[in-house]
Parts: sequence; structure tokens; C-alpha cells
Amino acid sequence: MQPPLFSSIHLTVSQITFHIRRQLESDLTLQDVWVEGEISNLSRPASGHIYFTLKDKTASLRCLMWKTDAARLRLNLRDGMAVEAHGKIAVYEPQGQYQLVANIVQPKGEGVLYQEFLRLKSMLEAEGLFDEERKRSIPALPRVIGIVTSATGAALRDMLNTLRRRLPLARVILAPSPVQGLEAPPALVKALQLLNSHLPDVILLARGGGSIEDLWAFNDEQVVRAVADSTAPVICGVGHETDFTLCDFAADLRAPTPTAAAELATQTTLADLQAQVGYFSSRMADSISNLIADHRALVSALASRLKYVSPERRIQSEYQHLDGLSRRAFSALSHRIELQSRHVDGVSKRLLSLNPEAVLSRGYAIVTQKEGGAVVSSVNQAQGRMKVRVSDGEFSVTRDA
Repeated sequence: MQPPLFSSIHLTVSQITFHIRRQLESDLTLQDVWVEGEISNLSRPASGHIYFTLKDKTASLRCLMWKTDAARLRLNLRDGMAVEAHGKIAVYEPQGQYQLVANIVQPKGEGVLYQEFLRLKSMLEAEGLFDEERKRSIPALPRVIGIVTSATGAALRDMLNTLRRRLPLARVILAPSPVQGLEAPPALVKALQLLNSHLPDVILLARGGGSIEDLWAFNDEQVVRAVADSTAPVICGVGHETDFTLCDFAADLRAPTPTAAAELATQTTLADLQAQVGYFSSRMADSISNLIADHRALVSALASRLKYVSPERRIQSEYQHLDGLSRRAFSALSHRIELQSRHVDGVSKRLLSLNPEAVLSRGYAIVTQKEGGAVVSSVNQAQGRMKVRVSDGEFSVTRDA
């Protein structure tokens, strides 16, 4: 046999497998791809990873989802389910098999909806409907709370229970509306507009969880615009914590669940109000007590001042002054009477010493002329009849010539 002009390439199994892997992983299309198919051979080992096969009528593709991505999976995978899986093509070298390493698995058709979601989001975001400057604060104590949701869903019951528990004083207005299906978007728009005519303090737009198709009404352009144009601030609580709709971006506040939306709408609870009432009652009682004490002190001071300048006090003061004057006058008068008494007594003694009668008692006599009563003080005056007065009477005498 004639030898070949060019020698063939000789590779080991590992080398050819690595070469194939490098070729596949260098293809950008295969590193970001959506694959449609039906699940089969589903396996969930204890490691937390998920293994399955995607197949259609003519081919099959082995798939792997790592534990971290499987933990975020909202879909309950089962054999026979038609799904769309997103991921990248890789090669499992030990077995020489290529496979899809998936990070997202969703029901078939969600891929198209997700692309429409991104398109609408980009368009509305460019218009400024999602700007933070448009967001309004939620009132701390709403008096009227509006709800837009299904009248028969569990979300309404959960929200009403939460509102009744946290803030039973608030008035709740329900604008019922379908929350999925073709009739849902126009009904949601009408419910929001009707509710705004009642001037609520805040509006809760909510529904329970579901697939992207179930929640699609809340990605409708007209519904999103109605949320952005709402007069009252809107809290959007659609689906579960991992669900996002365009209404979440347009609303003034996003809540992870309908129950959380009711809680965010009642930032001030009945317990908070009772605590505030107790606090302010205590402060008011203290203030009143202090005010009463201050006014009592003021009244007491004014009463003292009034009592000091009152007519009664002045009369009492004048009475006291009069008593003082009386005592002084009586003392002065007594002293003067005593002095006068002593003077009179002295004068009396002097008078007694000069009293003729006192002299008569010592044996002397007073001789007076009978006619005229002149005192006879010399012999020459002793003429005719005379009266002689002694201590115990009078008698007449006649001088002989």
C-alpha cells in the first residue's frame, strides 16, 4: 500500500474531547441559548443539583442545573412538562457528552413573554415612568385605603385580615377586578380610575403568585400607565418575593407579597396609636399637674399680695395702730395725771401749810371786825365789836375803851 502523502493527526480521547469542548464553548451562540423541549428522565439527587433530558420528536439533549440555580427555581419540574431552558452548552469530558447547563427553566412560551417584558420595560423606562423622582411617600396614617384585586382571591382575604389587625380605624374601599386573562388589563385600568375618584390615601394593587402568563396583566402597557398616572400613591404587591412586574417599577412602592403591601400601607398600627395616646396622655397629665401647681403658686402669691393690700388688712393695721396710739395716750395721760397729782399734792401740802385753819388748830385765832370783816392785825385796829375765829368756831368780843 502506498503511504499517505500527509500524516493524519493522532489525538487521545482526552485531547479530542477537550478540543470539542473548546470549540463548543467558544461559540457565543451556544453560551447564551434558549432550548425548547419536553422534560424526561428527571432526577433530583441529594446533592441538590437537577438532572433531566430535553427532547422533541427527533432528538434529545442532556441538561444539568446546579444547586444554586435550582434553589431559585419557582417551577415544579416533572416528566412530560414542556419548558424553555436557558443556559450554555458544555462538555462533560469523563463521558464525552455535551449537555446544557441551565440556569433558568420556565414553562414553554415564557421566553417570548420575557422578551416582550424587556421591550416594554425599556420603552417605559425611557419615558421616565419608573424614575425615582416620580415616587411619592406613603402616608403614615391613611384614613381611606383602596384595594384593586380579585374579589374571590386569597390575596384579598390576607390583606383584609392584615388591615383589620393593624389599623381597624382605616376605611377600606374595594374595586374588584380580574387579575389574569384577556379581560384583566382593561378591568384593572378601570378599577384604578374608579378608585381614584373616591380620593383614597393609598391604593393597594395586588394578587397572589403564578406563572409569567398568570401575572402578565400587570405587565400590560395600559395598566402600567394607569398606575403611574394614579392620583393616590400605589403600593404594588403582585406575586411572590421573586416575581417582578412592570407595575412594580411604576408603583410608588413595591411589596414582595399582598400581605406585605397591606403592612406597608399601615406603617402606623393601632398598637402604635395606643402607645402614642398613652404617651401623650401621660405628658398631658404631667403638663396639667405642673400647670395647676404653677397656677396654685401664682394664686397663692396673688392672694398674699391681695391680703396684704386688702381693706381688711388695712383696717386691722389701723386697729393695731389705734391700739398703739391708745396705749401711748393712756400711758402719757396716766403719766401726766400722776405728775399733776404729785403737783396737786405738793400744792395741797403747801396750801395746808398756809391754811389759816391749820394755824387755828395749833391755838391761834383770827380776829375780824364785826362790821366789814376786816382782819384785825394790830392793836389800833381792835375797836368796838369783833369776831374771833378759833379752830372749832367763832365768838364775839368787845374791846373796852
